[in-house]
Amino acid sequence: MNNKNSSISKFEQVRAEQLEYNAKREKGYREQALKLFPWICGRCTREFDRKNLSELTVHHVDHDHSNNQSDGSNWELLCIYCHDEEHTKFENLVRYGSTKATEVKAASYNPFADLRAKMDEKK
Repeated sequence: MNNKNSSISKFEQVRAEQLEYNAKREKGYREQALKLFPWICGRCTREFDRKNLSELTVHHVDHDHSNNQSDGSNWELLCIYCHDEEHTKFENLVRYGSTKATEVKAASYNPFADLRAKMDEKK
């Protein structure tokens, strides 16, 4: 009988902790944003449902994670790929003063330049 009471007590404790965690999480900016906005990436317009919702992120437009206005004015929902791209653009701005990576020169080597001549040699 004592084990049964102990099991119930342990269950009640775990249940109370879970309810507290759920209430705390509901107040977080991710949960607020998911209630405010449709579950669509703001860039690529990919739609999400409960099965793949973990791939939808909340992006802080001004890149300040402490700026969480309850009206959602600093948030946008982005898929994980668009979110990564957005942060890459921001890093490039900080590093190079531009949203584009440093200019890459076109490759000058053409591996097929002498292909016709080489094919003719083999004949």
